[in-house]
Amino acid sequence: MIYLILTCAVFCGFIMGYIYRWRGVPFVGKWKTPFMDIRGEFSIGISVGTTIEELQQNSILVLSKQDVNDVNAGFVSDPFLFHEKGKWYMFMEVFNKSRKCAEIGMATSDDGLKWSYQSIVLRESFHLSYPYIFEHQQEIWMIPETGSDNSVRLYRAVDFPRRWKLEKKLLEGKSYADPSIFQHNELWWMFVSYNMSRDLILYFANDLLGPWQIHPRSPIVYDQPQKARCAGRVVTIDGKLIRFAQDCEQEYGKSVSAFCVEFLDKENYKETQLGNSPILYPTGQSWKSKAMHHIDLHSLSDESYLAAVDGQKRKRVFGLKY
Repeated sequence: MIYLILTCAVFCGFIMGYIYRWRGVPFVGKWKTPFMDIRGEFSIGISVGTTIEELQQNSILVLSKQDVNDVNAGFVSDPFLFHEKGKWYMFMEVFNKSRKCAEIGMATSDDGLKWSYQSIVLRESFHLSYPYIFEHQQEIWMIPETGSDNSVRLYRAVDFPRRWKLEKKLLEGKSYADPSIFQHNELWWMFVSYNMSRDLILYFANDLLGPWQIHPRSPIVYDQPQKARCAGRVVTIDGKLIRFAQDCEQEYGKSVSAFCVEFLDKENYKETQLGNSPILYPTGQSWKSKAMHHIDLHSLSDESYLAAVDGQKRKRVFGLKY
């Protein structure tokens, strides 16, 4: 009798699964049937190529939760690279299962291809992720995501790469997601998203420490979860500013698209999606079979690209879940 019940449950699960897929209904907020796909953990890869299009096919896994040796890690994601005195450093989100929140970890590499995890370098009482690292006036800075603190916090390296000091809260009052900062035309600019990754807000300032003003066109992306949330460092390619965004329309961070900033000043903003988007997306490789949602792109001296990316693997489970 038990075997009959299990057989019927499995059969019904497959039938319901095919019906959902045929109708194109996302599983978010729906009853999930036996053997449904769920999200596994994120891992980190490195991509190389002479064009952005090559980065998708040339990405290889370099770090996973198994490489973290100082905390009980659930996953690693959101990698940002920094090159200092001939050595590559990678800063990443490390989810600490014991604390049930993420911290900022660090890995090193001599060539940018083979990586060795080192340790956690920044920990707060709240969740940290997206460690956007950059240099300004011979100082090294980091703006991690601190949305659970309802702030955007600027940290300065006091003993790079392991010791960081909170310099200032640049913004306060909202659950800001993935702040992405850059300089353009002698001004500082910052993208942040909120409202469940549906809106993108633009700020600007004359100085890194502020004061920061909201752009009059904000939200520059409104109620469009497929492109509102940033997915990595803002870069310049062939003289054009490029913003990367993750697709959160049906599920969190499915893929990464690129947007060219066509016009940017204190009064106006315009961007267009590059025709080759998405540039990163899930494939059959196990470590990135479910989603890819981040890129940190760097131009090398030979005019090729080195990029840190992340990917999430697909899992299949048995059982009814809501």
